[in-house]
Amino acid sequence: MGRHRRVDARRSEPARPGGASGGARGRRGGPVAQSVPRPVGAGDPAALPDETAPAAAEPVELFAACAPGLEPLVAQELRALGYNGQSEPGGVTFRGAMDALYRANLWLRVATRVTLRIAHFRARGFPELERHAARVDWPQWIARGREVRFRVACRKSRLYHSDAVAERLGRAVEHLAGGRMARARLSDDDEEAAGDRQTVVVRLLRDVCTISLDTSGDLLHRRGYRQATGKAPMRETLAAALIAASAWPGDAPLLDPFCGAGTIAIEAAWIARRLAPGAHRRFAFMSWPAFDLARWREILGDAARQALPAARAPILASDRDAGAVAAARENAERAGVASDVHFDRLALSAVTPPAGPGWLIANPPYGIRVGDRRRLRDLYARLGQLARRSLRGWTVALLLADTQLESQLALPTVAVLATTNGGVRVRIVTAIVPDA
Repeated sequence: MGRHRRVDARRSEPARPGGASGGARGRRGGPVAQSVPRPVGAGDPAALPDETAPAAAEPVELFAACAPGLEPLVAQELRALGYNGQSEPGGVTFRGAMDALYRANLWLRVATRVTLRIAHFRARGFPELERHAARVDWPQWIARGREVRFRVACRKSRLYHSDAVAERLGRAVEHLAGGRMARARLSDDDEEAAGDRQTVVVRLLRDVCTISLDTSGDLLHRRGYRQATGKAPMRETLAAALIAASAWPGDAPLLDPFCGAGTIAIEAAWIARRLAPGAHRRFAFMSWPAFDLARWREILGDAARQALPAARAPILASDRDAGAVAAARENAERAGVASDVHFDRLALSAVTPPAGPGWLIANPPYGIRVGDRRRLRDLYARLGQLARRSLRGWTVALLLADTQLESQLALPTVAVLATTNGGVRVRIVTAIVPDA
C-alpha cells in the first residue's frame, strides 16, 4: 500500500536528497504547525493579486473530492451547475473552462476540495519523471516565490519513495516558477490550514503519474461562520449532504431538535436563501498568475443576484444544552442568517413542530462519543413517538450509527447512503411518517 506524504517548502533549509531509483521510505514526520488565515472577502482587492492573466479558454479536467459515499450528491450538485461528472471513489471528475473551477469552489456544498489536473504521464524512473516535470507550465499556476508543498501517494510503482518524488518535482517548480522549495517536512494531516501555500497533489499508480493542483486551499467545509462549537460538532459539508439526501425543497418547514452548534439549520438557511457557501472566503486559485479577477467578480455578482432576502419557510432548531444553543446563535449571526433560524433551549419532549408537513433533519447522539448508549434507547424511542404523534406526513432524515438505536424509532426508515463522521461509520436514513 502506498502512503500519503505531504512535503512543505521553506526557504530557510535546503532540499533533502533522495535515492536514484526509489529506495527505502522515509520516516513519517509529525504534523506541521500552520496558522489559520483570517477569512477574507472574496471580492476584496487587497487580498488578491494586482495583475491577472487571461483565464484558460480550453476545457480543463477537474476533480471534486468528497467523503466516501457522498459522490452521488456531489455529482448532483455539479449537474445543477451544468457539468456532467463521472463518479469514482472519493469524488467526481468533470470538465469545463476555468469558469467551472470558479463556480465549483463557490457553490459546492458537499465536496471537500476541488483539484485541477495539469499533467498525466508514465514515469518508470527519476530521469523520466524529471523530463516530464520540466514540460509542465508551472509559471501559469504558481506565482514566483510562492511556497509550495507536495502531497504524494505512490502505489504499485517503481518510484515508491514519496520524499524523493516530491524533491524532483520541487526542483522543477523552483527552476521554472521560482517557488520556494526546501527540506521535506511530512504530514498526513489533511486538516491543516493551507494558508497561502500551494498544494500539489501527486499520484503514482502503476508507473503512471498524475499531477494536480489544489484549487481550494483550506478545505471547503471551512465556510468561516462556525467558530463556536458544541460537543461532537458536525462538519458543514456533512450537514449539507444530510439536507441534500433528505430532498428538502427549501420552501417547507425544517426542524432540528438536536441542533448542537446549529450547523444543519445554518446550512439549510443558506440553501433556502440560495447563498453561495464560498462567497466570503479565499481560495488557492486566487494566487495563481492565471487567475482572472474580473471574471471571478462577475461570477460573484451573478451569485449575489440569485440570493433571496429571507428563508421562505420556518427553520426551527433546538437543543437541551444552553451552551450549544448560544454557540448556534453566534454562528448563525456570523453566517448572516440569524433572522432566518429560530433557536431554542428545549428538551425533546418540549419540542412543538411548526405547521407542516415539513422535514425533521437531525444528527442525534450516537452513543459512541457523546452520551450513554443505553440511555439513548429512550431518547430514540421518544423521537419516534414525537414523529408519529406530531409529524404525520413529514419526512424524517437522520444521520445514524447504530441499527439497534434506529429500531427504537419504530419508523419505516430507508438507508439512502453511508459515509463516515469523525471516523465513525454512519448512514443517512429517511422515513415518511405515516398519516395514521
